[in-house]
Amino acid sequence: MTLTAGLVCIDALGPDGEYRTRNREVIATTGGEPVAELSIVPPLYVSRTIGAQRKVRALPATQREAALAQAAQVFSTRAIAGLDFEAYVGLASRISGLPIAIARAGAHSVADAVAAAVDAVRPAQPVGAARDWNDDGTRRGGAVWTRRGEVFAVHAAGNGPGVHGLWPQALALGYRVAVRPSRREPLTAHRLVTALRQAGFRAEDAAYLPTDHHGADEIIRSADIAMVYGGQAVVDKYAHDPAVLVNGPGRAKILITADRDWRDYLDVILDSIAGLGGMACVNTTAVLYEGDPAPLARAIAERLAAIEPLPTEDERAILPTQSLDKARALASYLAAKAGAGSGGTTPLLGADQIVAPVGSGFAALRPAVHLLAEPDVDKLNIELPFPCVWVSPWSRAAGMEPLRRSLVVTAITGDDNLIDDLLAEPTIGNLYCGRYPTWYGAPHIPHDGFLADALMRNKGFIRD
Repeated sequence: MTLTAGLVCIDALGPDGEYRTRNREVIATTGGEPVAELSIVPPLYVSRTIGAQRKVRALPATQREAALAQAAQVFSTRAIAGLDFEAYVGLASRISGLPIAIARAGAHSVADAVAAAVDAVRPAQPVGAARDWNDDGTRRGGAVWTRRGEVFAVHAAGNGPGVHGLWPQALALGYRVAVRPSRREPLTAHRLVTALRQAGFRAEDAAYLPTDHHGADEIIRSADIAMVYGGQAVVDKYAHDPAVLVNGPGRAKILITADRDWRDYLDVILDSIAGLGGMACVNTTAVLYEGDPAPLARAIAERLAAIEPLPTEDERAILPTQSLDKARALASYLAAKAGAGSGGTTPLLGADQIVAPVGSGFAALRPAVHLLAEPDVDKLNIELPFPCVWVSPWSRAAGMEPLRRSLVVTAITGDDNLIDDLLAEPTIGNLYCGRYPTWYGAPHIPHDGFLADALMRNKGFIRD
């Protein structure tokens, strides 16, 4: 990555090193200022790169562990391709619209996740399985935990650096990885792949492949297993492909039962809605309360309305930014969705106040809060890339239906039977009980299942 004509040139990283293509795309800030130029590789380059990755054997486990630990240090402390850590964070913030303090925290979380990648895969390993067939226990027979393939592809999301903390676990397991970055934030993947190579991984172990839709399809066809991020259309596209792991809309929710006073949990509720800029799939989309939700909704709106709209580069900024045109389009979309259906929706912070111009052609996105008369499932699952929440009553008669299809549910309740029901519901990914925001995460807590669940399998094994 170098500077050309004032733009940061972000080159592909293939098996032969950096590759600058003739086909390049200009990357702009949320205010529309061109700041980078991204090489776009063709499908043939994609297939040849993954073919080269498939031809090399996995590095020994001890070498992978040492290289991951070193890569975390390189990522967070060195100048990589002309950008030191702060320069990289600042540029990533301006491109993605994520407030700079949140972008910085997300970048540090990537380094932490890379350093912990080996430890993070261990909770997914079955207790009765060996990691290495040379273990003494395999002489008595049992299982060996082994890869389902050799090459893992990632279609990365662009809503913040933190999404890149997950896929290095595949490297820890011995996969070679091919990453297609998002145009919304292509810097983190480039920095991480470069750091991995500088730390001891080979060029074939980690590739950086910016490409168009045809190239994206080729990455999935060529790899053994792929992970993609996207909206409901992406979920539907790959719903029946067992080789593709889909990270779709989170539709995270908070459920508060009548035996708990919501006032005692208001900070957790607000943090769940607006933490991480409200841009993550684990931010709360809906709050359901067993009782009259109006006072709760008003309290949420009052606190969220007090957040000051600021430019992304302001260290105090909490709200994400978009170009004025995109911000207005989001507001129009929300207004249409809030007004759709048969009444019962009261805007406490409506679409008319979302767009807050902060200069230089872009706008901060103020929070939105809508009060529902009943748990309208369609509205409860509307997820937007800023703090936007639907507050609704909930009753035992409504049951699980309003809570289904949620990546995370935080249950604020003393009802053990309800917790049993929520755990048993197959469309709820994660369940947190009490004072844990829906965005809470840790290496030993699966995000949507452990990544290793999809990458590994148990093979029966016995030897003399």
